[in-house]
Amino acid sequence: MAEGPFNKPDKGFNNIPGWTWIGTYGGYYLQCNQLEEFEHGFFTRQWHGRGPEELVGYVSSGVSVHRPQQIHSALVLPAPQASQAPWPEADGLVSTKGGQSLWVCGADCTPVLVADAATGRVAACHAGWRGVAGGILKEAIQQMEAAGSKRKDLLVALGPAVSGPNYQVERQVSSQLGEIEQLQAIAAVLPDSKPGCDRLDIRRAAWWQLKQLGLTEAQISSCPLCTVAEPELFHSWRRDQVKAVQWSCIVSSSSVEMQR
Repeated sequence: MAEGPFNKPDKGFNNIPGWTWIGTYGGYYLQCNQLEEFEHGFFTRQWHGRGPEELVGYVSSGVSVHRPQQIHSALVLPAPQASQAPWPEADGLVSTKGGQSLWVCGADCTPVLVADAATGRVAACHAGWRGVAGGILKEAIQQMEAAGSKRKDLLVALGPAVSGPNYQVERQVSSQLGEIEQLQAIAAVLPDSKPGCDRLDIRRAAWWQLKQLGLTEAQISSCPLCTVAEPELFHSWRRDQVKAVQWSCIVSSSSVEMQR
């Protein structure tokens, strides 16, 4: 086996509580144990150059592919509106029936996968600071609820993203996510040595937003891996200033009819 991060357990890549590396003939991707009943995956830079149309075969079979043209917004679309090129501008998708694979990509922003354990309905969001500030997670959940989901049945996985210590932003950015004192209290905003700046933990801010929406801690799983700190695993715009991304996806259950 070739030398690489996935056969170096001493470095911690294979020992993440609540998360599991899935090995396939094409490579490895990360899954959240809480979403184990749903086909899904957080891919790494190991898959660079392969898009959703190719990657989907490593996660599922016989499913449709849906992806947006991401614009760092809080816009969430139903999956059928993002089924072919030209891909529509949005940063989130919600399934409308079974057998739909929803895809988002990023290089530091948080990929968020949402699953309804009762109906099989799913959502996928690209949650950067603009998306979280704009309420993209609230929008996705409200669309799922409008189609019949209940918040108590939702499970959420926050994937690999830039960590707070590695994400310096100006105070005018962090202040758009909420009251600074509250964000500091939950460790979403950390101190920075540069005047007028903070260290922003965007995953923690997303976690807090989900809590404010009524989800419990037991419903939310947050991956501890930082895209900046793991150059062997992830592309990072903050680290490399290169336009390259990794994809994440989740597949709606084909056993449940979700059309209204």
